[in-house]
Amino acid sequence: MERDIITATHWGIVRAHVSDGRLVSVRPFEKDEAPSPNLDRLLALPYSPSRILHPMVREGFLERGPASRDRRGGEKFVRVSWDEALDLAAREINRVYDTYGASAVFGRSYGWMSAGKINSAVTLVRRLLNLRGGFLECVNSYSTAAVSKILPYVVGTGDPRSTCWEVVLEHAERIVFWGADPVVTNDVDWFTTVHPYARYLREVKEKGIPTIAVNPLRPETADRLGSRWIAPRPGTDCALMLGMIHELVSSGRAATGFLETRCAGWPEFLAYVMGGEDGVEKTPVWAARETGIPEAEIVALTHELADHRTMIMMGWGIQRIQYGEQPHWMGFALAAALGQIGLPGGGIGTNYHYSSGGAPKATGPFLGGISGAVEPVVPAACPWQGSRVIPVARFVDCFENPGKTIDFNGTKVTYPDIRLVMWAGGNPFAHQPDTMRLERAWRRPEVVIVTDSVWTATARHADIVLPAATVFEHDDITNVGCYTNEGIVAMQRAIDPVGEARSDYSIFSELAKRIGVEAAFTEGLDEAGWIRRTWDEAADRAKAMGVPLPAFDDFLAKGDHWFPVREADRRYVAFADFREDPQAHPLKTESGLIQLWSPKIAGYNYPDCPGHPTYLPASEGLNTRTDPEELALLCVKSRRRLHSQLDGAKPGAAASEPIPPREPCWISPADAEKRGIATGDIVLVENRRGALLSEALVTDRVMPGVVCVHHGGWFDPRNLGGRRIDVHGNANTLTMDVPTSALACGNIASTALVRVSRWTEPDPGVAVHNALEVTETDLKPSPDCTQSY
Repeated sequence: MERDIITATHWGIVRAHVSDGRLVSVRPFEKDEAPSPNLDRLLALPYSPSRILHPMVREGFLERGPASRDRRGGEKFVRVSWDEALDLAAREINRVYDTYGASAVFGRSYGWMSAGKINSAVTLVRRLLNLRGGFLECVNSYSTAAVSKILPYVVGTGDPRSTCWEVVLEHAERIVFWGADPVVTNDVDWFTTVHPYARYLREVKEKGIPTIAVNPLRPETADRLGSRWIAPRPGTDCALMLGMIHELVSSGRAATGFLETRCAGWPEFLAYVMGGEDGVEKTPVWAARETGIPEAEIVALTHELADHRTMIMMGWGIQRIQYGEQPHWMGFALAAALGQIGLPGGGIGTNYHYSSGGAPKATGPFLGGISGAVEPVVPAACPWQGSRVIPVARFVDCFENPGKTIDFNGTKVTYPDIRLVMWAGGNPFAHQPDTMRLERAWRRPEVVIVTDSVWTATARHADIVLPAATVFEHDDITNVGCYTNEGIVAMQRAIDPVGEARSDYSIFSELAKRIGVEAAFTEGLDEAGWIRRTWDEAADRAKAMGVPLPAFDDFLAKGDHWFPVREADRRYVAFADFREDPQAHPLKTESGLIQLWSPKIAGYNYPDCPGHPTYLPASEGLNTRTDPEELALLCVKSRRRLHSQLDGAKPGAAASEPIPPREPCWISPADAEKRGIATGDIVLVENRRGALLSEALVTDRVMPGVVCVHHGGWFDPRNLGGRRIDVHGNANTLTMDVPTSALACGNIASTALVRVSRWTEPDPGVAVHNALEVTETDLKPSPDCTQSY
């Protein structure tokens, strides 16, 4: 009746204690360098009031089928049996495929589903729909759309490996956290983690390496390390870097030899910097006007970085803005002008803030698992319409405008007409910009099927809801560290699924049976069989690598296995071989060099993404606002969750920190005083796209003129006083749903102007985390439920 298990979560490996079939404690794995502050929320997750306990169907969908889709998000749900829910979902899937074809199906699992390789929702939904005939695929992510599209042009890869932290600690004399807060964002990993980054940050402080944080918001990392804080206006990072590059050139400190021999397009870019292209010389004086940082501070910062071995650690938040392709391109231009790319401890890295990027990579096999890239086994009933792939952040535009053609990364994309949405393990109502627009567009497809463990807004806006098990309620297996690959950990089931929840693999296997693809989907294996196959395949690769794995049963008994780290990986320096000999080690770019001007991008003729890194003022920013009362909005990652995960998991009285009823709105003392706002006040944050209620937090961690609402608060819309208001604080209610540019078509999270005022009406309360109202009925699907409208 008492037992302990090991499992893996995105917040780290944990050991869980079970008593009388109930999860009673979660403690960090003994190797964890910085245990997550969210373990108490993980403990609360299986028993959350927002848990989906039973298969559900929206009441109107049972009565009128797709004709009721305008009621999504506004109706009660009816509890049905698993057979009824699965049969209904399968009929709808087959109906859409047979009537409209595979191009009418939008299958997604964007988000951080289970960390395991077998119950990975993103893989299972792809596998199911590909076997049935295919579906509209997406590219990009909401995390890295702009940087992952621009850097292949610049350095030949969208996510270059960073110099090892051990080298940085030995050689770096300055570290710049540019738009990065690794203490917050390294709390999670795409697989799981033991947070090795934390050891290196502690050593930075112990060694006394001076650090600088460039960010409109003072990061937690800066407070931890005592970093100097430089706060440019949001969206002006490129202007600051241009002013620094100009100062390097005009003072004779630019690394001309590196720029001329390791870069392509330096003359073209230099002409822009010096004003020869547009008549505007990008001096520190000019940069000061754009950024709000004094000229003298810009000049001093430039020479400080040039005088010392400097590592620029650039985060991803600065590319989730309008024209988000530019900051990282400009960052490489600045690093090139400093001339330290490829030197030990110098240059630039773009993933130190995520999944312990920069920690040494171990030698061992990555696990394979179930594949989603499979060929159809059911013949196509209808020809494909439109493109087969779209940028993920443009899916709302696709829903609204079937047949529309857009520019994307040098190609044309035509939207298909989407009739069926199948979403699993993700919550687009948290990460898609302009949530009010999403809510309207979400009513256009005929059918929406959602698989999840909690009642997110996405589940609440579905027709058919299938309850999935949490990470504590199924077995699985995964790697440790998506960059570091430190080892393999078993994910042992701690408790039986709560309510009628089932594992993702079980749910999709049952759907596969009902749509006629079971044999191809399961390949005759249950979850345990897939875990064993995954291990055996990894064992074969490990043997070939010279790092043999133990016997499977021995691994299961122990629960974890760790790979060795080779000295070459501890001494890794990014771009060192290229710097030493660019002819022998060319980059995968147009020229084989770092592209400061790209003929290919210039040839696209995109006005929002020129052929060299450029400062393009945001359409909504402090420099372009016409109303001085408007404030710039930042939407950054929350310490309390991963995207929207754990937002509904409310820990008990022993919680590590109290959770406010609403998502806080950080506001500077000066801006709060001007508006008569005090900490704890309910405030209305609004613009032309939407409005939300938040709880004010007056703090000097945000610069004047800026407010911050952290990303991931659950969407809780109400009709109040004749307008639609999110009463809980979902930041994307306010963000703009336009592409970063035609190149990446990425999402925009921190380019918006808002007005903030005290809420003087009665408090409408927050209900989004409460148990959903459910109807118990004998109502069965009407004939209309499976008809097309």
